[in-house]
Amino acid sequence: MNILMVLTSHDQLGNTGHKTGFWLEEFAAPYYALKEAGATLTLVSPLGGQPPLDPKSDAPESQTPATIRFKADPEAQAALAHTGKLADVSAADFDAVFYPGGHGPLWDLAEDRASIALIEAMLAAGKPVAAVCHAPGVLRHVKAADGNPLVRGKQVTGFTNTEEEAVGLTKVVPFLVEDMLKENGGIYSKLGDWQAYAVTDGLLVTGQNPASSEAAAAALLKLLA
Repeated sequence: MNILMVLTSHDQLGNTGHKTGFWLEEFAAPYYALKEAGATLTLVSPLGGQPPLDPKSDAPESQTPATIRFKADPEAQAALAHTGKLADVSAADFDAVFYPGGHGPLWDLAEDRASIALIEAMLAAGKPVAAVCHAPGVLRHVKAADGNPLVRGKQVTGFTNTEEEAVGLTKVVPFLVEDMLKENGGIYSKLGDWQAYAVTDGLLVTGQNPASSEAAAAALLKLLA
């Protein structure tokens, strides 16, 4: 079971002067869940190398058992430090793809042609795609086989408008995940802010927020079983 994990290379939080990137829990929890299920993981990002970590996800209050485990795992740290280039991988070589969130993907992966083509190729080949928190933003320009937005008529979730408001970034992000999914015709649902929630529709798995990372990984494994 070969699973691709696609991380952001974007580290600027709009024009705020603050840093962003991927969210540690959203990488670490799925990384261990997938690995323990026997998956061989390949990590990539648009620029390759070390993806930028959102510093807020490294703060003491954001730590979880998975992030603590990651910090004590030199092998996982080395894998993350040397991601391959997204444009160099082929959907044919993988059984599934997982996108961790963080705000970074809203800027780069949502607009990345290689990412869009990869998701379309995976789904066309009957292979599942999972994205958690802000990462459902990567579906923004992805089309279904009929040329309509991929999420049209599909059950989806992702970081909520109220969660974005709570972190004070509504006016900073290039688009709001909840709004985009609805505008593209997705049947969007959510639980209360910060509750674990993942939705599966066909080959597509989406998770609401960092707390949903493990649930999204479990849903992806269920599709692969």
